[in-house]
Amino acid sequence: MSRYVVQAGWSDVPHLTEQDKKELIDSLHPHQRDARTKGIPSLGAGAIYPIQEEDVTCEPFKIPEHYAKIYGLDVGWKKTAAIWGAWDRDSDIIYCYSEHYRGQAEPSIHASAVKARGAWIPGNIDYAGSNQANGERTMSLYENEGLNLFLANKAVGAGLLEVYQRLSSGRIKFFTTLQHTLIEYRIYRRNEKGKIVKENDHLMDALRYLVMGLENASIKPIQVPEINIVIGDSVAGY
Repeated sequence: MSRYVVQAGWSDVPHLTEQDKKELIDSLHPHQRDARTKGIPSLGAGAIYPIQEEDVTCEPFKIPEHYAKIYGLDVGWKKTAAIWGAWDRDSDIIYCYSEHYRGQAEPSIHASAVKARGAWIPGNIDYAGSNQANGERTMSLYENEGLNLFLANKAVGAGLLEVYQRLSSGRIKFFTTLQHTLIEYRIYRRNEKGKIVKENDHLMDALRYLVMGLENASIKPIQVPEINIVIGDSVAGY
């Protein structure tokens, strides 16, 4: 049996008047509006960040050199995810501009993807290990690949609150090109018992690590060219 899906919004149903739409919108929570009005899938009954996607996204732009950069890295065999942020200290806005999302690959593969965005950029890492020794070994593997890492602050409650406050005040913006991040954002939720649904949340975890370790952010080091001064028959380098 063949199947197909049709996505329809309120603009496709002419029986709704503008007054009807206004009354319906006013009765909805913000995180429900895109799903109800545009037919965009969302699991938002217990949304952790109940803020409309259009309010937390922006079009990509060239990151200024003076913005401090950092990434959050959530490591696991099934899925390893990272999200990069550029922090405008003047406005205190974090622009999330890049993501890595891949499963079942060796640390060297993930590390190569991370370094391609700038090996100098510091990262806050949470490793998946059955115990502390295994976790520390995992972190060492990534450090040996040349990554500049800090151990992530995993305080869940404080982290969720900090991210929510930034999102609700416009101090976190996602580039619209971050497809995996936005998919997770739409379905990041709690179950009927108030527990976080631990499925497809790797980038949301990485975002929390980024924000909670923002003090580790850094601007790109300035490369000072070597100057050679000829003194008689010798050359002095500075």
